[in-house]
Amino acid sequence: MMRKTLTSLVIAASVMAVGAFAVTGRGDANNADAEPLAPVQRKVREVAPIRYDRFEMDVLVDGRPVEEYDARGRRYVEAVKGAEYELRIRNPLPVRVAVALSVDGLNTIDARRTTRWDASKWVIGPYQTITISGWQMSTERARRFYFTSEQDSYAAKLGRSSDLGVISAVFYRERPAPERWRPQPVTPSPRRGSEDAPRSRNESRDNSGSDRASSQDGIERHKSQEQGAASRARDDDYAATGIGRSVNHDVTWVDLTLEPRPVGEVLVRYEYYDALVRLGVFPRPRHDSGGLRRRENARGFEDQRFSPEP
Repeated sequence: MMRKTLTSLVIAASVMAVGAFAVTGRGDANNADAEPLAPVQRKVREVAPIRYDRFEMDVLVDGRPVEEYDARGRRYVEAVKGAEYELRIRNPLPVRVAVALSVDGLNTIDARRTTRWDASKWVIGPYQTITISGWQMSTERARRFYFTSEQDSYAAKLGRSSDLGVISAVFYRERPAPERWRPQPVTPSPRRGSEDAPRSRNESRDNSGSDRASSQDGIERHKSQEQGAASRARDDDYAATGIGRSVNHDVTWVDLTLEPRPVGEVLVRYEYYDALVRLGVFPRPRHDSGGLRRRENARGFEDQRFSPEP
C-alpha cells in the first residue's frame, strides 16, 4: 500500500512516517538519503521477521559507539548519567528500508505507542546510514536524547513509563514496483458459485476479525502496563531517556510502499553500571579504590625503638 512519507530537504536525511505519512530528516551530515514513512491503514497480522545479521544500530556518546555486552540473551550498553546520546542505524540492503524506532517504548517521531507495523518510521536509502539524535518535535526541530533517571524521563512526563531502558529498531523493505503489464494467454475463470470463491471470502473475513481482536488485545495490554507503571515508585538507580535541548532537524514527506513482513530487528537494553553489575552483565568488583590493598599490605612490626609522637 502506498504511504505518504517525508523526504529530506538536503542530501543528508532521516525519514519518518505517521499514520499514512512518513518523514525524512535533514540537519545531520550522517543522515544520508534517509526518508521517513508511514504505516499502511489496513491491519496486517504480525509475523516473525526474517533475520538479517547485517542490520546495525549503535548508541553513540560524544560521537563514539558505546561498547556492547551480550548477556542473558540480550544486548546491553552502559548508560552514562546526564550524557547526551545518538542512534546510528545502517541499512545493508540495495533497496530502501523503513525502520520503526522506539526509545523507552515511545516512537522517536511522534512519541506514540503502537504496534511496529502501525508505527511511524524512518526511511533509509540503499546502503545508507542515518543518525537520530532526539525526539522529532516538528518538521524542523528535534530535542536531544540524554540518559537520566526514571522520574525525569520523557516517558514518565507523558505517563507512559512501562518500557523504560530499551531501544528497539524494526526494519521493513520497500516493496518493488509492479512490473509493466504484458499480454497473457486467456484462461477460463472459475464459474460463479464454485466452492473456491466463497471459501476465499470466508477466510478473508475470519482473518480480518482475528486481526481486530489481536489489535484490541494489544491496546488493552498496553493500558494495563501503563496503569501498573503509574503506581510504581521511581528509582533513580535505573536509567531512562530524557527530552533535552532543541536542535535543528528538518524533515519532509515522501511516498513509500512497504513489504508487510519485517526483515530485521535490533533491540538494545541500557542500564547504569550498578544495575549492570546486579544483572550479572558486569562481574562484581573484586577490589575497592585502594583501601583494601593498603590494608592487605599492613605489617605487624617496624624497625623502630620507641613510640613516636602523634
